[in-house]
Amino acid sequence: MTSQPAGGRLVDPFSQGKFWVEINGIAVASFTECTGLTVQTEVESFKEGGYNSGMRQLIKTTKWNNIVLKRGWTATDELWSWYLKIIEGKLETKPVSILAFPNRGVSTTDSRFSWDLEKAFPVKWTGPDFRADGNGIAVEALELAHSGWRINKAVR
Repeated sequence: MTSQPAGGRLVDPFSQGKFWVEINGIAVASFTECTGLTVQTEVESFKEGGYNSGMRQLIKTTKWNNIVLKRGWTATDELWSWYLKIIEGKLETKPVSILAFPNRGVSTTDSRFSWDLEKAFPVKWTGPDFRADGNGIAVEALELAHSGWRINKAVR
């Protein structure tokens, strides 16, 4: 489904399921979920003398939410090893990019947008839940703090 804005140019919305994550420049295709792409700026309202038609707004701080990446648990320990360094007090930031793809397919040479996290590092790792009566996929999650992101259009 495409929509047409007032300018007449067709816009193809992205499927939320077509994304890729790169950590330290290496494509990691096994992530099944990415949440937390949220940024919010706090404001403070104040009444200014002589301005009687309302309140003024002052910009205070901007908060970048942590990003949570989930994937089916595998035998590799790359994410746990990265977090283990944090536990040991060794801050190791890595560039992380979340790439969005058009609906026609997922190819690392055809992304349209990327969110490039600045100075990302893990702050929480969640291992899989095991249930004797369960038959679902075991999932691990990695929560990343960062210093903000840049959105790049038509990156590849």
